[in-house]
Amino acid sequence: MNEENAQTLGEKPSKKRRYRNHKDNLKKEANQAKTNLKAGESTQTAQDVEAKEQKKSKKRRKNNNPTIKIGGNEDWQKDMKAAIEANKASHELRLEPLKYLNSAEHKITITPLGGLGEIGGNMTIFETNNDAIIIDIGMSFPTEGMHGVDILVPDFDYVRKIKNKIRGIIITHAHEDHIGAVPYFFKEFQFPIYATPLPLGMISNKFEEHGLKSFRSYFRPIEKRKVYELGDFEFELIHITHSIIDASALAITTKAGTIIHTGDFKIDHTPIDGYPTDLNRLAYYGEKGVLCLLSDSTNSYKDGITKSESSVGKTFDSIFASAKGRVIMSTFSSNIHRVYQAIERGIKHGRKVCVIGRSMERNLWTAIELGYVNLDRKIFIDANEVSKYPDNEVLIVTTGSQGETMSALYRMATDEHKYIKIKPTDQVIISSKAIPGNETSVSTILNFLLKSGANVAHQDFSEIHVSGHAAQEEQKLMLRLIKPKFFLPVHGEYNHIVKHKETAMSCGIDERNIYLMSDGDQVEVCQRHIKRVKTVKTGKVFIDNQINKQIADDVVIDRQKLAEAGVVTIISQIDKNAKTLIHNRVISYGLVSERHTRSLSKELEELLLQFLTNVKDDMLNDQRALENQIRQVIRKHIFRKLKKYPTIVPVVYLM
Repeated sequence: MNEENAQTLGEKPSKKRRYRNHKDNLKKEANQAKTNLKAGESTQTAQDVEAKEQKKSKKRRKNNNPTIKIGGNEDWQKDMKAAIEANKASHELRLEPLKYLNSAEHKITITPLGGLGEIGGNMTIFETNNDAIIIDIGMSFPTEGMHGVDILVPDFDYVRKIKNKIRGIIITHAHEDHIGAVPYFFKEFQFPIYATPLPLGMISNKFEEHGLKSFRSYFRPIEKRKVYELGDFEFELIHITHSIIDASALAITTKAGTIIHTGDFKIDHTPIDGYPTDLNRLAYYGEKGVLCLLSDSTNSYKDGITKSESSVGKTFDSIFASAKGRVIMSTFSSNIHRVYQAIERGIKHGRKVCVIGRSMERNLWTAIELGYVNLDRKIFIDANEVSKYPDNEVLIVTTGSQGETMSALYRMATDEHKYIKIKPTDQVIISSKAIPGNETSVSTILNFLLKSGANVAHQDFSEIHVSGHAAQEEQKLMLRLIKPKFFLPVHGEYNHIVKHKETAMSCGIDERNIYLMSDGDQVEVCQRHIKRVKTVKTGKVFIDNQINKQIADDVVIDRQKLAEAGVVTIISQIDKNAKTLIHNRVISYGLVSERHTRSLSKELEELLLQFLTNVKDDMLNDQRALENQIRQVIRKHIFRKLKKYPTIVPVVYLM
C-alpha cells in the first residue's frame, strides 16, 4: 500500500516517512526561492541595462549640441576664434611690451661700486659710449675688527678713469647709505648734484662740516614728474614712500630704452605727509615699456606687506599714556616722520621736547626750514633746561638707536652725558631695528639702559618700529607695474637678491633675463640681451669720522694685527766689532702676561746673542737690513713657542 492510499484509508504514516516528507518539502521551498530570486535578478538587470542606455542616449544627445563648436565656418564662429587669438596676443604684449624688440644697436652699461653683497654703501654708474651719470654715493658701517674706523665709503678708482664722461650725480633720497660719502667724493671730484630739496639740504649740512660750503653751487634742485636731460640721458624722479621724507624712484631713458631704479622703497598707502607712492607714474612707464628694472631687495624674505609708518604712532600713544617719568625716544636721525610722530605725542601729553644729538638736530631743523614738517619752535628746550621741568613733562628725542659709542643715548646710558642721566622712572623707546653688523652694539646699549633701571621698549615691542623697505607683495606689485624685459635685484646681501630673483620669476620674468650683480660687475643691457662684460676695481675706503679723514689701509691692518696678536718692541745696543749685546730691553703688550714678561725678555736676549755670533760682518754695517733680520728671527721663535705673529718693532743702536 502506498502512502496516498494509506492516508486515504486514515492510516497514520510512520515517523521515518514523516521526516522524509518534511525534507522533501524543504527542498521544494528552497528550489522555489531560487527560481524567484533569479527572476528578480533578471528583472533588475534588465532595468539597469535600460537605465544605462537612457543615460548614454542623453549624453549622445548632449554631445551632439552644435552650440559649443567654434571651429565652424559660420561668421560668429570665425569671430569667436579671432577674438580668442587677439586677446591672447593682447595679454602677451601687455605683460611683455618689449618682447619682440631685438636690436643691439644701442647699449648701456650699469656698474655698481657699492650696495651689493652688503647693506649700505650704495653707488651705481650708468654709462653710454659718450656720457655717464652716478646714482647715489653712500656710506656703510665697519665690522668690529676695523678698529678706529667709523664709516666706510666706496673706492672711487673707476670714477677716476671715466671722470671726463661724467655729467652729473642723481640722489634718490637722503639716507646716509645713499648720501653719506658725498663730501668725501667732492673733496676729489666736483659734478652737479641733481636731487629734491631735502636730500640737498642734508648734503648742505655735510658740506658745512667738511668745509665745502663753496661747492653748494653744484646743487641742482629738481621737480618730481619732470623730465631733465643730462648728456645721453633723460631722467625723471618719481615719488615713492620710504622711511624718510621726499624719497624718489628714478626713470632713466636712453636710446637703448628706459631703465627704472626704485631706490629704497615701500608702498605706504597712508604715509604721514599724505603723499603715497606715485603708482600712476610707474604704471605709465610700464605701459610704454621698460628695458630694465633695478629694485630694492632688502626685505625680499618678508612675506606680505610692510606696515604703514602711521602704525607706529598708535604704539607711541599707548607708551606715552602709561609713562610716569621722562620719555626718551631714540631713532635714526634721518627718519623725520618717526621723530615727528613722537613729538606730536609729546605735545598731546603736555611735554616739552628736547632734541639731543648733532645729526638729529640738524636734520629736524632742515626739515622744518624746508617746510616738510610744521612744528612750533616754542615747544623745544635745550638739554641744560631739562632739569627745570618735572619728569612727566619732558620728551627727549635723541640719536643712538644703533648703539654708537659716541651717540647721545650711549653717553646717557653710561653716565657720561653732561646734562642727562638715566633714571629708573624713565621710559626709553628704541624705535629702530639693528642694522646687520650692529647687533652687538645695540645689545650693549640695551644692557646699560636696563642696568640703570629704566623701562625699555625696543624692536621686540609690538609695532615700535616698521621697516622702510618693501616686502614680497610690494615687490610683486612693482614688478607687475613696471613689467621689465630685464631685471637686476639690488640693495642687499647676496641671499636677499637671490630671493628677489625667485619673486621676479613668479611674476613671469624669464630666468635668463635676470642677472645677480656683485660690486664691480659691469653689466651691458640692450634690447637683445643682458650680460656681464667685465669687472672693475671696487673696495672700501676707511674713514675716521671724528676728523673726517681717510685712514690708510695699512694702518687698519696694523690695528687688526695688534688687536689679534699684540706687539713686541726690542731695544738693543750692539757692539758691532765684538758682536755682543751691550744693553737689551724687551717691551711687550698683548702677547704674554706681566709675570711672564721677564722670562720672554731673557729668551729673546739669548736668541739675539746666538744670532750675533753667526751674523755676517757686512750685515752689521746696514742697520735697516739688520733690523729686518732680527725681526724675522724673533717672529719665528715666538710663533714656535706661542703660535702668534705679533707686531715686532726692533730698534738697534750700533756702537
